[in-house]
Amino acid sequence: MGITSAIVLFAVVWFMTFFIVLPLQLKTQGEAGEVVPGTHKSAPANADVGRKARITTYWAIPIWAVLAFVILSGWISVRDIDWFDRMSTPTSIQDTSN
Repeated sequence: MGITSAIVLFAVVWFMTFFIVLPLQLKTQGEAGEVVPGTHKSAPANADVGRKARITTYWAIPIWAVLAFVILSGWISVRDIDWFDRMSTPTSIQDTSN
């Protein structure tokens, strides 16, 4: 795995974790009893996105480390998840030149 693919893998893991963490401990404006005019009652009263980004980072780093270790160790490869045998090695190489 190169540096670019490691960064892309971390970004994917981070955003997937962020979307899981985002709705946790959410208090809506309707629950708080202070609805700002022009917004829905279901809008967050205090999103606290910075705190949720820190929590996301704390969880994403170990998840990414495990995934990177599995990929680099070769425990699971792309051929292991090829259930329809579309990536089988060719038995012979055909010459297409005339």
